[in-house]
Amino acid sequence: MSVDPAARRRPLHRTLGPLPWIGPAVLLILLVVLWPVYEMVRTSFLRISTSGFVRGSAGLDKYRKLLGETDLGHVLLSTVVWTLAVVGLTMLLSLGLAQLFDQRFPGRRFARWALIAPWAASVLMTSIGFRWMLDRTAGVLNTAMTDLGLIDGPRDWLGDPSTAWPWMVAVAVFVSLPFTTYTLLAGLQTIPAEIYEAARVDGASPWQSYRRITLPLLRPAFLVGLVINLINVFNSFPVIWGMTQGGPSSDTATTTVFMYQLKSTDLGESAAMSVVNFALVVLMVLAFLRVSRWNRDTGEES
Repeated sequence: MSVDPAARRRPLHRTLGPLPWIGPAVLLILLVVLWPVYEMVRTSFLRISTSGFVRGSAGLDKYRKLLGETDLGHVLLSTVVWTLAVVGLTMLLSLGLAQLFDQRFPGRRFARWALIAPWAASVLMTSIGFRWMLDRTAGVLNTAMTDLGLIDGPRDWLGDPSTAWPWMVAVAVFVSLPFTTYTLLAGLQTIPAEIYEAARVDGASPWQSYRRITLPLLRPAFLVGLVINLINVFNSFPVIWGMTQGGPSSDTATTTVFMYQLKSTDLGESAAMSVVNFALVVLMVLAFLRVSRWNRDTGEES
């Protein structure tokens, strides 16, 4: 079979195409994402001592042990409620803040800079700071509320799940607001002002313009913020670990915190919990993208 002389003289960079450019990114994904996933799955089928020595294959025993955990059902339910509460409040508040920051008012630049603070600070540091603030003996919240006569005496805010969960949700929303707000703000600023002007000429009210123009055109930015928040909050670890470490027992634990709690007693079972958590994240994102018709144009009708 004859070879085209032109192809034989083709430069190497044209033959390889975009491979030299995307090669490093692909390699990074393999090393940082796929290899840890492989090791996580492999570890879940091993019998490993707490000191880290492999004692042989465990088959599906670690998954059976995990399914037999009495706290697993409560942890899964808590994770779902935690994710829905934090993401729902974050998206709702961020939508209002983005709309506010899109308007002109005195001090707008300072307000925008101030919003970056929770994002710039370490999430774990923020969580520990709130834990100190809520401390039963030395916390400023108990001191202030006692002095004001709002409570009779110091309360263990993080020792009781009924009060710990609302505080953790509040902190998680606090650290999630900056990214989501700026994502939505970027989406708002891509909407041409001429569209609103045309709507006003046609007699549309501000609410009609917001519902029929702003929200539909903001959909791509809204979906980006929503998906990233779903992944981050579902896998959230620093907020819960920094404030309660999932205690008492596993009453304030989500799947990621529960996984870390299992690590101290059984590495294989902890890895099995990691695999389950990873599978739940993938299924959740795929289901959401399917429902939201991510790959369709925003103006396409179903």
